[in-house]
Amino acid sequence: MAPRKRPEAQKTPEVVVRPKSKRNRSPRELEPEAKKLCVKGPGSSRRFDSGCLWAGLASLRVPPLCSSIVRALHQHKLGTAAWPSLQQGLQQSFLNSLASYRIFQKAAPFDRRATSLAWHPTHPSTLAVGSKGGDILLWNFGIKDKPTFIKGIGAGGSITGLKFNPLNTNQFFTSSMEGTTRLQDFKGNTLRVFASSDTCNVWFCSLDISVKSRVVVTGDNVGHVILLNMDGRELWNLRMHKKKVTHVALNPCCDWLLATASVDQTVKIWDLRQVRGKSSFLHSLPHRHPVNAAHFSPDGAQLLTTDQKSEIRVYSACQWDCPPSLIPHPHRHFQHLTPIKASWHPRYNLIVVGRYPDPNFKSCSPHELRTIDVFDGSSGKIMYQLYDPESSGIMSLNEFNPMGDTLASVMGECT
Repeated sequence: MAPRKRPEAQKTPEVVVRPKSKRNRSPRELEPEAKKLCVKGPGSSRRFDSGCLWAGLASLRVPPLCSSIVRALHQHKLGTAAWPSLQQGLQQSFLNSLASYRIFQKAAPFDRRATSLAWHPTHPSTLAVGSKGGDILLWNFGIKDKPTFIKGIGAGGSITGLKFNPLNTNQFFTSSMEGTTRLQDFKGNTLRVFASSDTCNVWFCSLDISVKSRVVVTGDNVGHVILLNMDGRELWNLRMHKKKVTHVALNPCCDWLLATASVDQTVKIWDLRQVRGKSSFLHSLPHRHPVNAAHFSPDGAQLLTTDQKSEIRVYSACQWDCPPSLIPHPHRHFQHLTPIKASWHPRYNLIVVGRYPDPNFKSCSPHELRTIDVFDGSSGKIMYQLYDPESSGIMSLNEFNPMGDTLASVMGECT
């Protein structure tokens, strides 16, 4: 029986939940018992009203690998089993382990909603989170030391993009509504400004970096995309879209391949070696609605896009002109919500995305929960849903760490 609709749970600075695994229960079935098992941490004198962050860690009674995995490994070693079948078995074992995921740690350090999230590339228990007020939290939840908190400028300082510097992991890049894309250290010092608009009417909405090519790419709210080298020298500045560039992404394998997403309802693919102007794109992928994000898969072979209403798409990099795989999914957008963006698992062909139930969505059911949904990237089939009643808000950003065993989620609501 579906649970009754509840008012939004009050957010607490820290919650640790360690219930026993209920492997075959749905999120709705788990909810009544989860209410009994939640352990609330102490309150705080500081006002915490948004930006709730949590990490679900598969540390409790993870189901063992099934015998088919052992058999598949043996057959692969003998040359009688194909690698795809082995990968599928490993992926299924990981999906089985999701039943044991629970909230491990939780923090609400911001007085405005969280807007960006990035995992440290070499420390799997360290992540950075940015807020609408320009605040940045650097958090190693594997140790008891107090997280590093970098204070922002407040209104108008929203962190729109966040990336650790692979060349020096004690530094990170940010793009912001303050009108800059810059490199900072863990003390909050600005080491280099890569792009600056010098006007309050233009700000930067996205960024990405390539270690191999030593370039930084950033997009702004009027459709421009700027390419710079690591020394800060501008290589080109072109208007590639008619409206805001919500996301830029360099292919992890072919870093000369750039994807740009925009609220002009297109995603465009570019060859950085051949960019001459706004019409020099390789492919333009039209969408029905404005687009929040375009992520290349870890192997670079697929492109995942998230629109602002009800559709996730998966494009094949070898056949851009072929119809994409369409995944209907409710994640509508409004002004005071951090845009929902689907992301890839770093090791398996899985997609993770937050659900924002929509009464107008075809398959919507009464009192539908705001779950975190996991989809198979090949079939588009939903494989699992994560939910905890203590964090029942809209999870706008969800990303697995580089090891693929810990999930960080950002609640992107303004309360």
